[in-house]
Amino acid sequence: MNSINLLVVSLCFFLLAYRYYSAFISAKVLALNDANITPAYRCNDGREFVPTNKWVLFGHHFAAIAGAGPLVGPVLAAQYGWGPGFMWILLGSVFAGAVHDFIILFASIRHNGQSLAVIARREVGPLTGVTTSLSVLFIIIVALAGLAIVVVNALFKNPWGVYTLFMTIPIAVAVGLYMFKIAPGSIRSGSIAGFLLVLAAVFTGHWLSPGQPWAGLASIFDLTKQQLSIALPLYGFFAAVLPVWLLLAPRDYLSSYMKIGTVLALALGILIVQPTVNMPMTTRFIDGGGPIIPGPWWPYVFITIACGAISGFHSLISSGTTPKMIELESQSRIIAYGGMLTEGFVAIMALISAVVLMPGDYFAINSPAAVFAKLGIPTVEINELSRLVQMDVAHRPGGAVSLAVGMAHIFSTIGGMKHLMSYWYQFAIMFEALFILTTIDAGTRVARYILQDILGTYMYAPLKKTNWWPGILFTSAIVTYCWGYLLYSGDVASIWPLFGVANQLLAVVALALGTTIILKIAPKKSYAWVTFAPLCFLAVTVIAAGIMNVQMFFKRSDALGNTNGTISVILIVLVVVTLLDSIRVWLNLLKNDKPVGMNTEISIVSCPVNTTKPNIPS
Repeated sequence: MNSINLLVVSLCFFLLAYRYYSAFISAKVLALNDANITPAYRCNDGREFVPTNKWVLFGHHFAAIAGAGPLVGPVLAAQYGWGPGFMWILLGSVFAGAVHDFIILFASIRHNGQSLAVIARREVGPLTGVTTSLSVLFIIIVALAGLAIVVVNALFKNPWGVYTLFMTIPIAVAVGLYMFKIAPGSIRSGSIAGFLLVLAAVFTGHWLSPGQPWAGLASIFDLTKQQLSIALPLYGFFAAVLPVWLLLAPRDYLSSYMKIGTVLALALGILIVQPTVNMPMTTRFIDGGGPIIPGPWWPYVFITIACGAISGFHSLISSGTTPKMIELESQSRIIAYGGMLTEGFVAIMALISAVVLMPGDYFAINSPAAVFAKLGIPTVEINELSRLVQMDVAHRPGGAVSLAVGMAHIFSTIGGMKHLMSYWYQFAIMFEALFILTTIDAGTRVARYILQDILGTYMYAPLKKTNWWPGILFTSAIVTYCWGYLLYSGDVASIWPLFGVANQLLAVVALALGTTIILKIAPKKSYAWVTFAPLCFLAVTVIAAGIMNVQMFFKRSDALGNTNGTISVILIVLVVVTLLDSIRVWLNLLKNDKPVGMNTEISIVSCPVNTTKPNIPS
């Protein structure tokens, strides 16, 4: 089958979904109203709450949500064939992931930019508020470590990649100062300058290679796994404490150019080359026993693909930085729903890059040598691919290398570019690392918000103030230390399975909260099916996967297995309690045919930042 069929079908499906389904949710279910003043204006403090151009904010939001999941997950799920992953990405993105992101962003805007846990406490009750807070805290720490381990494995002993990512930091600071302070509102000129500087950083990184002009400086950026495991949390700390306009927003905005540009270039490459899909629709591992994912396609396809279809981590961004920066309620449609569909399209591109490889080559890259030897599947081009990218790509499990090889293979097939395959490979590796790192910085900041809320609510009230420096520094240090410790002491095998289930359990919590909100505000109770239907499917699927993971972890009979198994049990219990408490509220809401509205009275008259001076335009 020609891969262009998958490309065209997915693109048409996403465009139709945005045009009609998101419009229905905007107008009928949520009734977005631009007359409502957003938190960015009501609580404008020039630090956390900053009105931001919708395209800059789209870039920040997309960069923050698009981490390892849409790149690595679909590649790993290709073990089962192209069919299961392709169908779940399409249906999951449209009817689950995009709805999930949209409803949480809307709720946070109406609650003055408050976090998921605060909204849950106000709309469902104190029990759900506590369980959600604890769930989120556990999940986000595991998620950040899981995302960071992929970056470490992609960048260690890679000076070119480390240099390029490092350079995006001073470039972002310069662009942030220009667009927000030196020449406020100069989006076009700042974007062009920043984009060109990022491209320059990508291409000048090659000068660090042996025999090139900067080869003597390569040792500065030639970092080990341990050094990267320290550097990444340090970066996360500064991203969490600096003003959002100075580093976070401009860096993610500029990174989005590279992300979206590369994906569009890959789509164009597929249109030009039209590579054949060599992986069958389903493989012999559909019922389990695969070399990459040991379990059956259900429930593991849905857990493995993760962010490519739905991700609980997105609810932290949709109730974290984004609602504090949005200018109009109506912009949440393009930013949240449109951002998730864009991520779904990225997942489709990643899947295509994997399934155009010959099956033997795909499994050779993603399986350890001893495991692959037992499969009896012959390789076809693995030696030639290794020669072209100038490194041995066999037996490098994790998805990142096979995605980079697949992308490089497609690009290099375009006339006259075969000799550039090593450059395409390195570019793809950097593209993946940049994709993930922008999620880490936003995620660390969101984790800081969540920890401040928990400690400020239940322990020491001043910690809740987002403009109190001792609280900012203290909570940022705790968050970065926790996920940094997991990153430094763990590996993919110990972190990723836990991350997959934890991430999707958070999506279950967010969809349950979304169902509560729709039952409170929608003119028809039947509109709650928008979130309730994906909630039912995901709850059964993820809890089943979680139970399988618990069994797998405890079978290890070591400290790491017992720790991961215990965390998994705690997360499942917290989510089940949240669901039961939510059902209690739903039954009461269904007794009343009329909308009762959300509990937003407190947030309407006050800002989380007590000393801020609202700057509401006339």
